[in-house]
Amino acid sequence: MKKLFSAVLAGAVLAGSLAGCGQSADRELNLFTWVGMFPDEVLADFTAETGIKVNYSNFDTDESMLQKLSQAEGGDYDLIIADDYIIQTAIEQGLVAKLDKSKLENIGNVNPVYQGQFYDPTDEYTVPYGAGVQTIVYNPAMVDKEITGYADLWDSALADNLAVVGNYRVINGMALKVMGESYNTEDPAVIAEAGEKLLELAPNIRLIKDSNTQDDLISGEVGAAVMYTSQVTLAMMADPSLKVVFPSEGIGLGIMAQFIPVNAPHSDEAHEFIDYILRPEVAKECFQYIGYYCTNQAADALIDEEFRSFLTLPEDFDAASTEMIQPISAEAEEAHVQAWTEFKNACGQ
Repeated sequence: MKKLFSAVLAGAVLAGSLAGCGQSADRELNLFTWVGMFPDEVLADFTAETGIKVNYSNFDTDESMLQKLSQAEGGDYDLIIADDYIIQTAIEQGLVAKLDKSKLENIGNVNPVYQGQFYDPTDEYTVPYGAGVQTIVYNPAMVDKEITGYADLWDSALADNLAVVGNYRVINGMALKVMGESYNTEDPAVIAEAGEKLLELAPNIRLIKDSNTQDDLISGEVGAAVMYTSQVTLAMMADPSLKVVFPSEGIGLGIMAQFIPVNAPHSDEAHEFIDYILRPEVAKECFQYIGYYCTNQAADALIDEEFRSFLTLPEDFDAASTEMIQPISAEAEEAHVQAWTEFKNACGQ
């Protein structure tokens, strides 16, 4: 789940004043995640309160994060925020430490909807930070059809009028869902069939892009788009007349979570930071900044009214209808890549 909401860079190193609480000046936290995952004010206030200097470094993909963490043998970094599927791999490789929940007074604030997931079924290793779903958004003034699910995107009324994010598991998965299949099918023949289904969608595709897709919807470059939650938040804030659709075929859910590497040099400071972020008032500031679903149920009521409909789950949200994209076999992965390549070629992208 790529971080897309904020244009503000956190920078390679964020160091605040080491004042407050009489803490030793050599306390620090090596935070490793995507660019712009926290408001500068939140990190500065944490340093001011605790005396812990935050060294913020970033990665561009989950895979590059895992490579660096593996090379460091689970050391160097104190706290990492990454996507669900890669965390499962890191845990399996013995690179993640179990949490000491006696140091997390605010752990009860986590919304249980986001707990007990495939990558950490017993919640021993991770604390959710943000969540999102793959959502359709469209402009009724530019689309001559009511959209209720993924299948509607194949309608000729959307010819050359649709943008989709550039994540092949998400978009290939969209075709799988229309076929009544799982995102995580291991059958290469079924994945190939989904690829054929996607080729039928190609005439409707105007853009395939992962970053700032919402800008093309806001500007009128396209009338409809399949986007990440953070992009949907930006689009709806800019133009409330747009319509958000939770696809009738089912919703793809993704979670970003915090974890402490097994050989973190400052594990105590990492626990202290996690607990700080779990405070409802701090969580509110973070979620209004990153634009993803709030995973802190104690913070939901604090979210500003203008953001609340975008950052908290809809009242009729059915967790049972969601499915998370999970790691699959190399053979299935190869079939996905083949289908995606052919689709992009057919779209001229």
